[in-house]
Amino acid sequence: MAERNTLELPSALSHFYRLWAASDARNVAVFLDYDGTLTPIVERPEMALLAPNMKDAVRLVASRATVAVISGRDLQDVRNLVGLEEICYAGSHGFDIYRPGGERIELEDGKRYLADLDAAQRKLEERFAGIEGSQVERKKYALAVHYRRVLPAVAESVRRIFDEVASSFPRLRTTGGKKVYELRPDVDWHKGKAVAYLLKVLGLDHAGVMPLYIGDDLTDEDAFVELKNHGVGIVVRDEARPTAARFSLIDIDEVRRFLENLAVIL
Repeated sequence: MAERNTLELPSALSHFYRLWAASDARNVAVFLDYDGTLTPIVERPEMALLAPNMKDAVRLVASRATVAVISGRDLQDVRNLVGLEEICYAGSHGFDIYRPGGERIELEDGKRYLADLDAAQRKLEERFAGIEGSQVERKKYALAVHYRRVLPAVAESVRRIFDEVASSFPRLRTTGGKKVYELRPDVDWHKGKAVAYLLKVLGLDHAGVMPLYIGDDLTDEDAFVELKNHGVGIVVRDEARPTAARFSLIDIDEVRRFLENLAVIL
């Protein structure tokens, strides 16, 4: 399936019943990004709080289908922010997974990189200490440098410093998103792999289930690619860029409305 521009995609709301009718599945599994999907993008990650009506929409869908939130955030962080114990969570882009009932699954390969992340954290915090508006965020299996509040004239320096530090840690790979640079273990694991893993361990990897993934950022593209032949990717678009998603939503309000509509037919 060739990539299309986000602005060319049909609306998941306007084509809601077409989306559902196109599948022979009788059950659905819903995967959701957090930042930019369930909450707006904000200046500091700790300010991204889930609105009560969005939480109600997620809870309603979860009462009728399997729901998982897959985030680049640390596992405990995203669990605390969403606050629903009846759903699954995958933190650090899927390196750290929680299932209802208390079962926690950590990718064994990721543990071998914790010392590298510790050392990179110290170096990043040292180098960015004097750059106003920057924020180094440690997650168990990733490091993020946020620069949304950095002056535009300094943005290029942020990239240069980040690249310099990253080059010292060849076992970590560089990724990015909206006003953020990240370092993660250099292993073949991402949100798409996490979706496939959850479908398998939950017994949902068969033709009777239609997986849906809603996300807004470049890190969500791995999930869209994973589901392109046996599911539906829905991008929350705020800019024109190539995407492997099949449908789009304009903003988080449309995400909430989509989830509410979905709950009605489940």
